[in-house]
Parts: sequence; structure tokens; C-alpha cells
Amino acid sequence: MANFRELLKVSIKSEDTEEWLDVYFTRPIGLVFALFWNKLGVHPNAITILSIFLGVAAGWMFHYTDLLHNLYGVILLMLANFCDSTDGQMARLTGKKTLVGRVLDGFSGDLWFASIYVGIVVRLWPQHIPGTDISWGIFGFILAAVAGFGCHSRQSSLADYYRQIHLFFLLGKDGSELDNYQQQRMIYDNLPKQAYFSRVFYYNYANYCRSQERRTPEFQRFFPKWNSHPSEEMRQRFLRGSLPLMKYTNLLTFNARAITLYVSCLIDCPWLYPVAELTVFQMMYVYMHRTHEQLCNKLWIELSKKHE
Repeated sequence: MANFRELLKVSIKSEDTEEWLDVYFTRPIGLVFALFWNKLGVHPNAITILSIFLGVAAGWMFHYTDLLHNLYGVILLMLANFCDSTDGQMARLTGKKTLVGRVLDGFSGDLWFASIYVGIVVRLWPQHIPGTDISWGIFGFILAAVAGFGCHSRQSSLADYYRQIHLFFLLGKDGSELDNYQQQRMIYDNLPKQAYFSRVFYYNYANYCRSQERRTPEFQRFFPKWNSHPSEEMRQRFLRGSLPLMKYTNLLTFNARAITLYVSCLIDCPWLYPVAELTVFQMMYVYMHRTHEQLCNKLWIELSKKHE
């Protein structure tokens, strides 16, 4: 029977794509929860749904200005994150991985942060913009909307895409959740019209994949070229170039954002969080995107010359 350390190793995606805070804090706690829920026969998707309620409740706690409610928000969001870790670890340990589960997992995070942005807007509305006598009001809404829809969602989706690409080159198709628009659209087109829920699901997931592909033209050129002429040397070179970017995919997902949120709300400067999205996180996103595209372009040129 496998011990806890062995189970922990099996339950994480890879050492390349895990950050230290997850490896030494979130994943061990998530594994304890996973083993507990698995004994009770709870499906991973049920835990994801629980995380949605916890995360949305956390977002509402941050609209209060007092310390106690903000601490409640921190605790609830941490519990939501443990649940998010738990469902993925359970799915990997039990083999209950499904596309619906993966998309539901991403959707849950979107709902957490949508609630958080709403909470920040409500909190800022009557307050004054620092250094002025002007109330945040609609300006707080615009700040949160641009940070959330213009930056956060794009950063998270591309970070997830790059992580899945790295896992594909590292572990192969079975170790990755890398999908493409054409494949998902074909599934949608072949579904019967009466399968309404499935059609809505695959339509939206296909469009999600397309949005990732449209932002990565150099990878879209390199990947089929490499697939038609697979080379171990080129695979290793891609992994060496992609590995340094994994820290940015982690920074653009949860932990760094959550810590920024906690600090900004606890010191009663909630506007700092969306400002950080627009500046620090956006600069990381631009660097990650540009570097990954340059890597793919370089390797595509070399492959093209080799197979002219």
C-alpha cells in the first residue's frame, strides 16, 4: 500500500508545473481532504461545486471594511482553494478525470474572482479615491471590470494553456489536458440537437480553446510541424525553453493573486488588487506570452529548414 508521500507524488501534475507553496502546503492538505472524501464516495465534481459556494462567499466577505469579515474572507477563500486542489488530486488518484470536471474546475475559479471583484466594487463605491475628494463610484467599477475581464481572464486562460502544453511535451497526451478548437467543435457538431446541455458545454469549451489558439500563432505553426516530424532533441529543447515560464503560469493563476488580495483588503486598500492586475500581473503576462511565442518561432524555423 502506497504511503502518503508516494500518494502525494502521484496526485500532483508534475514537479515542473507545481510551485513551492502548493507542493509544501496546498497539495498535502488537499491530499488529506481527497483521501477523506474518497472514503465517503464523494465525486470530485461535488467538491468543485462546494468550492464555488466557498469562493463566492469569500468574495462577499471582502466587501466589508472591518478586519473580522476580511479574515473570514481569507479563510473561506483558502478553504475554496483546498477544495480546488482536492478535486484534481482525487481525480488523478481515482482515475475520475473528466472534461466536464476540468472545465467546471476553471469555471469555479472564475466565479470566485467575479464575486471578489463585485465585493471590491461595492466596498470602494462610497470611498474616496486616494488623495482626492472624489468617490470611487463608477470609477471603481471600471477599474475592476478592466482588471477582471481585460487582464485577469486572459492571463489565467493563457497560463493554463501554456501549462498544458508543457505537460504534453513532458508527459505526453495522457499526462496533459491539451485540447484544440477543431476537435471540440467536431464533437459539438456531431451531438444530437436534443442534447442541449452537452451542446452548450462543448460550444463554449470549443470557443475557449479557440481564444487560446488565436493568441498563440507561433505555437500553432510549430506544434503541427513538430507532430509531423517528432524529434526527441526538439522536444527537450522546447521543454528547456518552456520550463522557466512555468513560474509565470503559476504566478498568474491563484497563489500570488490571493496573497495580493489578502494584503490589500486587510490593510483596507482594496484598490491595490485590481491595480496590481493592471500593472504587475499584466507585465508578467506580456513577458510570458512574448517569450513563449519567440521560442516557438525559433524552433519552427529550425524544423522548417531541416525538413525542406
